Order: sequence, then C-alpha cells, then structure tokens
Amino acid sequence: MSLSQSVEDYLKAIYLLETEGDGATTTNIAEELNVSSASVTNMLKKLGGMKLLVHESYKGAKLTDAGKKIALEIIRHHRLLELYLKEIMGYSWDQVHDEAEKLEHHISEMFEDRIAELLNHPTHDPHGDPIPTKDGVMPRMATLPLTDAEEDKDYLIGRVKDQDPELLRYLEEVGVLPGVKVRVIQKDPFNGPVKVLLEEKEEVLGNGIARNVYLVD
Repeated sequence: MSLSQSVEDYLKAIYLLETEGDGATTTNIAEELNVSSASVTNMLKKLGGMKLLVHESYKGAKLTDAGKKIALEIIRHHRLLELYLKEIMGYSWDQVHDEAEKLEHHISEMFEDRIAELLNHPTHDPHGDPIPTKDGVMPRMATLPLTDAEEDKDYLIGRVKDQDPELLRYLEEVGVLPGVKVRVIQKDPFNGPVKVLLEEKEEVLGNGIARNVYLVD
C-alpha cells in the first residue's frame, strides 16, 4: 500500500499518543501535528475508510492492526535514522530528530536493513526511546518519571522524552543522558524542583524537566 507522508505522520502520531500520551483525541492529534481540528477530523474519516483506525466521538482514535504495523515501521525508520545520524554521521543528539523527520518517509527497506546491520541491530535511539523490531515488536520502554522516583535509591536514566534542542543541549551539559546513574536526593513539594545526584555530581532540575526524564527501575 502506497501512503502519503501526511497519512504516515498521522498514524505515527496516533500510535505515540495511544501508547505514551494522553490518548489520540482530536485535540491531542491537532496539537501534536500542529494542524486544525477540522483537518484532523477529515483525516480520521479517511483513515477509518482505509481500515487503519477506528474513531469514536469523544473517545478518540484507536489504530487497527494494519494501522499499527505502518506506524511501527515509520517509528523504526525514524529511530534508526536518529541513531545513524548520531553514531555514524556525527550529529549531536539535539540535531537528529528534525533530520530524521525529513528522512523517515523516504528510505527503502534495504536501506533500513543496512542501517540496522551497521549499528548492530540496536534496541534504543539516542534519547532512549525503543526501536521497534523488523517484525513490529516494541522493546521495553522506561516509564518511571524522575518526579515519581523514590528518594535515596539508585536508578538508571532510560530515556528523555522532550525533543526541544535547547533543552537537550542543557541536559547533555549537566549529564542527564540515557545510561547515567541517578539518585533523587530531595523532591520539593507542590511541583517544586528535584535535586539529584548524577553519578557523583549534584544538580537541581525543574519539575517540568524532571517529568520528561524516565528511569529504569
């Protein structure tokens, strides 16, 4: 099935909102893709007609098995490309997302396979997000927000959800990176900042930042 880039973008966004967000409602999809609610409504009708999703008013969209398969393929392309750009091309982790967005719709299956082989069949991208396997299985994802971690307990940073380049540069500077050992020293009440020990260095992270850092328990 030959699909437009717009269709693939919708399927990817809906999958991520279903599995990692607050649900694939019309409003959430519109915000994710920066389009109008009317455009989302029209596309959901189109995708429903193609049997790629089921949409119920006030409940949001839910991908069918066929829709999930396509979404996972695009996500695999994107995350493999991010890792390829960083590890092989020398991009920094704050640069790879936008480049991968441009390329993910245009690589062949042969190119995808070659990248995967070159990178020794990786399971996670530079931000710690899991890379779906060739047959559509999603590896385990870090799901514990730093804000919910127990104090004085060691964890590993699993992934950083935010893609804002300026924030990613800041997090790299202070050492908030996937694979780094972290311990929460203090959590201030009422959504206050979080003081952490990163390896052997203390840092204070704002609550909004800490909510988007996920740990491996």
